[in-house]
Amino acid sequence: MTTAPWQDPALPAAARVDALLTRMTLEEKTAQLYGVWVGADTDGDGVAPHQQHMNTDYDWDELITRGLGQLTRSFGTAPVDPALGAQALSRAQHRIAAAGRFGIPAVAHEECLAGFTAWGATAYPVPLAWGASFDPALVEAMAARIGRDMRSVGVHQGLAPVLDVVRDPRWGRVEETIGEDPYLVATVATAYVRGLQSAGIVATLKHFAGYAASTGARNLAPVRAGAREFADVTLMPFEMALREGGARSVMAAYNEIDGVPASADPHLLTELLRERWGFTGTVVADYFGIDFLQTLHRVAADPADSGRLALTAGIDVELPTVKCYGDGLVAAVRAGTVPESLVDRAARRVLLQKCELGLLDADWAPEPPAGDIDLDSPENRAVARRLAEESVVLLANPDGVLPLAPDTRIAVVGPRAADALAMLGCYSFPSHVGTQHPGTPLGIEIPTVLEALRAELPHAKVTFAEGCGVTEPDASGFAEAVARASEADVVVAVLGDRSGLFGRGTSGEGCDVADLTLPGVQGELLEALVETGVPVVLVLLTGRPYALGRWEGRLAAAVQAFFPGEEGGPAVAGVLSGRVNPSGRLPVSVPRGAGGQPWTYLQPPLGLAGEVSSLDPTPLYPFGHGRSYTAFAWEPVEGNDVTEIGTDGSHDLSVTVRNTGDRTGAEVVQLYLHDPVAAVTRPDMRLIGYQRVELAPGEAARVTFRFHTDLSAFTDRTGRRVVEPGDLELRLAASAADVRHTARLTLTGPLRELGQDRRLRCETEVSPAG
Repeated sequence: MTTAPWQDPALPAAARVDALLTRMTLEEKTAQLYGVWVGADTDGDGVAPHQQHMNTDYDWDELITRGLGQLTRSFGTAPVDPALGAQALSRAQHRIAAAGRFGIPAVAHEECLAGFTAWGATAYPVPLAWGASFDPALVEAMAARIGRDMRSVGVHQGLAPVLDVVRDPRWGRVEETIGEDPYLVATVATAYVRGLQSAGIVATLKHFAGYAASTGARNLAPVRAGAREFADVTLMPFEMALREGGARSVMAAYNEIDGVPASADPHLLTELLRERWGFTGTVVADYFGIDFLQTLHRVAADPADSGRLALTAGIDVELPTVKCYGDGLVAAVRAGTVPESLVDRAARRVLLQKCELGLLDADWAPEPPAGDIDLDSPENRAVARRLAEESVVLLANPDGVLPLAPDTRIAVVGPRAADALAMLGCYSFPSHVGTQHPGTPLGIEIPTVLEALRAELPHAKVTFAEGCGVTEPDASGFAEAVARASEADVVVAVLGDRSGLFGRGTSGEGCDVADLTLPGVQGELLEALVETGVPVVLVLLTGRPYALGRWEGRLAAAVQAFFPGEEGGPAVAGVLSGRVNPSGRLPVSVPRGAGGQPWTYLQPPLGLAGEVSSLDPTPLYPFGHGRSYTAFAWEPVEGNDVTEIGTDGSHDLSVTVRNTGDRTGAEVVQLYLHDPVAAVTRPDMRLIGYQRVELAPGEAARVTFRFHTDLSAFTDRTGRRVVEPGDLELRLAASAADVRHTARLTLTGPLRELGQDRRLRCETEVSPAG
């Protein structure tokens, strides 16, 4: 039998796609530009709001005769056994391929923000915990496991990672971000992209761009960022993940910037993304984002008009289902209001990606694996445990109360202590979908902090009182909690968030907050416990930082975990017992007062504390902060004399770190840049490099940062990215507020304008030291 040219893998992909496009009708080409969400709830009470606006007025059997671009969330819409889900997806793909003239299956996409969002799949720590680990290699290993699990059941594309940089921690989706620093976000997200795509899954960068900078921290609110903030903070992580990670897809953001919705912005999606950065993959819409051009932004008259704007801007695929790229778009093309060349442009990109995935090959077959499918293997859980352990941050331990004595009396108190869902973010399946199906088992084992602590310290006497709910105003449980505390040697107060969606939680998508006070009456419960006089160890399980200045100097210890996943209970218990030496560092600042925000450490001089205002925004615990159960000495730095280099030069900076304590631990060496004088105001300090170093007692390592002047670049008044001559300081630090050594540089020579080949990363080298 003769193989059709588009099915012949021996031919170049472009030739295969061109041969296919010339044979396709307009309807068949547009069919490649949308997904279908089979089984989604349209009454508005499902996964997301505005689902009631989904177009379900189509005949599935008739629709797929044209072909189909994507299948939306076959596993992530309702609880389904993985083996049965794989079989159902395989049958659907066979039907799609058989129904169309060209035998083209759909791309199946799923969420994978904190693991594959499927029933029974491993629930890993949320991205904010990835940031806290300062360990891109481990994040890459996690992402590779996520990708292999997704690919094993027939999924092709993952809607992750999130590269939004936190600008206001009141925003509900902070838990989905990696942190408040663009370099940390960029390096960790790029590692995730590499891991996911190593398994053959298309990684989708989101949300492009500016989504986290919403006014008032409200979900889907306007963004009023300036051009330099947008270029130097918002865009940098996307640029690295595309250039170094090779991400194959980008998701357009919901937000508008200065009156232009991202989904209708050709400057963003075509001129910048494709023409300047050279991106050749697919741009997909955030769910309902194209329709929002009419319904929320009001820049389009009807769905077809929304489709015209989005297609013109550069969105190739409408998700989650067909509304604006269907028959209305076909009619608009035939009426001459939308050029068919735009349909061809998008269809070519979609088909090229399908070609890369092997979906056009003559021998393509979506056969599911035989037998049961384990999406929560012991190997997965081991990675989830290690990442959870590395991400727990010891904020304070002034009197050495931690680790807890193995035979002590412990009163565990708080609404997060005995709830498995306290470990999970809003895109973990049990929180994201499972709560809509009461009575359905979680599908995975999730030990609580209470259970894990009892297992960790079997000889301790552990009592428990909930004290209060997460958000409920009821304080009637305080009396029992205080009674348990009064009988104990130490109190472990486990407080924090309940993750959810669109107001169903205190953290998560659509769960924005007015200030950074602990939810409900949890702050009052903590106050009552502190007033007992019994030492109180605060454990926070949250999706954002909360103001803790009220208890400064009054807590025996404080531990922060950002939704640490299914192995988070044992990880936290391990830190409390001392089995785990804490090594997490804050990816976001912890404020002193609930009204001291919005604030991140990336502030120019006027954003810092000063005499011109009675408000002091200085955080209680700064970005990069974290304590350990061992001690580290930073020995004199090499290269700290004033050094002259050209504006296109480089400089190596080394420091020796020695573990002077009695147990193995990890230090995170951070490199910050300070620019004393610049043409535009610059952050007082910004992270440009870091290295996590694990050391045995007495062991030392030499950490070398290879600084290049490209890392000092910024966007000037004319919009150019430049390196200026003049003085710089390189600051080696244990946090943004704990500088250990400073090296002074003078850049000489002409002002240098950078192109798209600029260096984005500060390379590091770790070698043994005597």
